[in-house]
Amino acid sequence: MEVTYRDQEVADSAASVAERLIADGVPARLAGGDPTLWGEDAAPVAAARLGWLTLPRASGELLPELAALARRAGADGLTNVVLAGLGGSSPAAEVICASADAPLTVLDTTDPGQVRRALAEGLDSTVLVVAGTSAASVETEALLRVYERAFLDAGIDPATRVTVVTDPGSPLERLAAESGYHLILAAPDVGGRYSALSAFGLVPSALAGADAGRLLDEAAEVLPLLSKDTGNPGLDLGAALGGAALAGRDKLLMDDRLSAATGLPDWIEQLVAASTGKRGRGILPVVGGEPQGTGDELLVTLDADDGDVRVDGPLGAQFLVWEYATAVAGLLLGVDPFDEPGLAESTAATGRLLALPALPVGEPALVDGPVEVYGRTRAKDLPGVLTELLRSVPDGGYLAVTAYLDRLAAFDAPVAEGADFEQMTDAWMAADAATLRPLLALRTDRPVTFGWGPRFARSTGQYHRGGPQNGVFLQVTGAVADDVPVPGKPYTLGTLQLAQALGDLEALEHRGRPAVRVHLTDRAAGVAHLLAAAQEA
Repeated sequence: MEVTYRDQEVADSAASVAERLIADGVPARLAGGDPTLWGEDAAPVAAARLGWLTLPRASGELLPELAALARRAGADGLTNVVLAGLGGSSPAAEVICASADAPLTVLDTTDPGQVRRALAEGLDSTVLVVAGTSAASVETEALLRVYERAFLDAGIDPATRVTVVTDPGSPLERLAAESGYHLILAAPDVGGRYSALSAFGLVPSALAGADAGRLLDEAAEVLPLLSKDTGNPGLDLGAALGGAALAGRDKLLMDDRLSAATGLPDWIEQLVAASTGKRGRGILPVVGGEPQGTGDELLVTLDADDGDVRVDGPLGAQFLVWEYATAVAGLLLGVDPFDEPGLAESTAATGRLLALPALPVGEPALVDGPVEVYGRTRAKDLPGVLTELLRSVPDGGYLAVTAYLDRLAAFDAPVAEGADFEQMTDAWMAADAATLRPLLALRTDRPVTFGWGPRFARSTGQYHRGGPQNGVFLQVTGAVADDVPVPGKPYTLGTLQLAQALGDLEALEHRGRPAVRVHLTDRAAGVAHLLAAAQEA
């Protein structure tokens, strides 16, 4: 595992920062799990969240159980592995399986269409992994209830299909015991976004066919380096990230085009944003962003040469080194990298809205075809709304697009018979709300980020609420044509999804941030109309 500085300014800044860290004994103290590094106030939380440092060896105890679990699933013909879990419980498994070409369906959503698509994959061959840390999650509970009912309706005993991964003493542990589900307890001293090499990352990955042992071996190989003052890739990367942010280069761009690890920037995004976006400070990851030369960017390349910092190494080592580096960056920025001060606010807002007789959607400020616009705007049409948002991004700020939609819906877009891969890709992009990010990025020199709701709420959502208050927000919601009831609850998945969106918007407006919600009254037509407007903005 190696970290190389390719920009002299970054190299000088990192060297200066690393010298101070070494003088304070940080490498050995962090590797030894010293919770006092981040101050007295942070010590209690840190003491309960540093177990990730021992996972490369400790998680080896899971391997026999994982192998047996995968064998049983294979013998029973359970080849469709579905992971239901939000926050840090799911991104690592998604990266592991994508990199290993192991099929895994990740449900970190409350979108009815996406859930219906997953249910249609074949319950006869489905095994469901329900993942959640110590906090109770309304989203995870809703997904489990939906699958329980689907299994029962198909004449399948859920106890034969559900595996629960959770912390000891959590509500999910009690539920698993009551329902007879297979239970695997994760290390209790880790926390969601640092859990890549724990049961949260390894159980669904092993079931899907990825090599969990290899990941642990890759991480174990780099582990001894993390206590050293020199040749320590975690220290080198953390000094680069934190030093650059202190110098004003706090927008983290990542290029993984030559990396064997598929989707690693998405995992890095949730780790770095949720860990550092606090007290008005933070590092903003911009996945897919192109350098604009604005002076506040740091380009990190994975296995490539054309960035400010190059990070080389296998996936297991990458997980551990980025976790270590993020903890170092938090120390340099003066924030606790392990707490989640914005999460409770979001959860409380959603619960309060769900308790109302009807969701307070309000009246649109304007309607442009299949798109309703909610919020303060002087624009007369949708291109004008987008132009207004772009112009309101301050110096040093960013535009964040968040979409509470089906993130896989574009793959249902019609494709001409006989189309080649490039033509199919064009068709998908033309129907994909995520295409908004590059279209809008062409029209500003400020960073544009994109997040799918509610999965972003536990990653960049923490940065939006707790980081520098210079963001401008475009939220996209959509009408639900075929909703999914949540058994035992007075609401549907569609209602839950909209409540999450409105709660997030409320938190942003409370902070005085410019925010507009656009609602697609017809999702397919609305996405097309929105993308066309972005090209005119």
